[in-house]
Amino acid sequence: MFRTEKDTLGEVHVPADAYYGAQTARAVANFPISGLRPHPALVWGAVVVKKCAARANMATGRLDARLGEAIVRAADEALAGSFDPHFVVDPFQAGAGVSHNMNVNEVLANRANELLGGERGVYAPVHPNDHVNMAQSTNDVFPTAMRLAALRLSGDLRPALAGLVAELRKKGGEFDGILKSGRTHLQDAVPIRLGQEFEAWAVAVEKNRAGIDGALPGLAELGIGGTAAGTGMNAEAAYIDLVVAELARETRLPVVRGANLVERMQNMDPFVALSSALKGLAVNLVRIANDLRLLSSGPRTGLAEIALPALQPGSSIMPGKVNPVMAEVTDMVAFQVIGADTAITLAAQAGQLELNVMMPVIAFNLLFALEILKNTVPKLTDTCIAGIIADRERCRRYLDQSVGLATVLAPYIGYAAAAEVAKESTATGRSIREIVEERQLLSAQRLAEILDPFPLTGPGVPGKIT
Repeated sequence: MFRTEKDTLGEVHVPADAYYGAQTARAVANFPISGLRPHPALVWGAVVVKKCAARANMATGRLDARLGEAIVRAADEALAGSFDPHFVVDPFQAGAGVSHNMNVNEVLANRANELLGGERGVYAPVHPNDHVNMAQSTNDVFPTAMRLAALRLSGDLRPALAGLVAELRKKGGEFDGILKSGRTHLQDAVPIRLGQEFEAWAVAVEKNRAGIDGALPGLAELGIGGTAAGTGMNAEAAYIDLVVAELARETRLPVVRGANLVERMQNMDPFVALSSALKGLAVNLVRIANDLRLLSSGPRTGLAEIALPALQPGSSIMPGKVNPVMAEVTDMVAFQVIGADTAITLAAQAGQLELNVMMPVIAFNLLFALEILKNTVPKLTDTCIAGIIADRERCRRYLDQSVGLATVLAPYIGYAAAAEVAKESTATGRSIREIVEERQLLSAQRLAEILDPFPLTGPGVPGKIT
């Protein structure tokens, strides 16, 4: 059932069939915190670093080609998912990600040795530290893996956001001819077109997407080659440029060598910037989802100006009830993203001197936020936004009853008189048009010109003769 391995602290029992080794087994025993595994994108990023480092070390002549090629083959198998069950370190682990880095080192070393005719747990001829981790430190490997993973997941989120923007804009065009009452402070306000509301949401999300784009170049500046403190000790100068070039080729990401590797080691700003952009997106998603919930409330006793697609029964006790489930789950995801940003902010400011040891919790929260956003946004787009139906007549009925129409009359009858009309409308339930005509404040013809619906939703003074 177990094999016995030895590390610098002594003997450790490791499951006999495990590709990981002693240090990983210690981490499993020491950090049973969340019951979670590392994010697949973080594993991918670390394995890619190992593969590219092996190639760079072979190119400098430091790593024997036979051993290096075995590491590369093992890495390719890992990238294909062959060893997914063997990446087992809890996201909440020792500082800086040492255990995660050693988990990857041990898996690749054991598989490389098998490929060379050896057996697991012997670490000859390939050693996890001496060969897989050659010219590296956890301190430059882990943040590089974080950067690669974040860039990869951001690449999945960006087209999802583009799809949301396009669908909101499409609905904006479809609903552009539907007039409705605007609402400020949740009270009647001046008229607006339903399409204008959807178009405004599209613009907001597009700006959020631009904010995410603006955060990505900082993530692309890598600190790999800085080793333990950013000084590059134990890494040849040629290796640093070679490994960055290998990473760019392997990942097809626009990664470059950081201008100052010490700074890359210490500074978590790029992760904070991306997290902040995700938080901004989350805030807007909450706002949009809540507006959708308000506008679709009902179907008889709410606003019900729009209807969302019915996706599943909404109650275990109330027959026929249908809830705005995609708007609700969007809210929950957005709340989680906002909370993740707080954790990232606190962890980023907790760095000390040459290293921020809180990187594992930054990685966990950032990658989790990206993951749930990239999964939620397409569902919101395809199963909610795309199927929205507007109730044109209900929108028009609310508009005709809206006290906000008094604002349109203020330039002609004065603010005070318009306020009196509004008060009477609120008290009696009669329409603004009806009260103005009764009080003979404006002729019926002039009132019709002023309250012509479409000019009410654009710049200018409605009914003004030019």
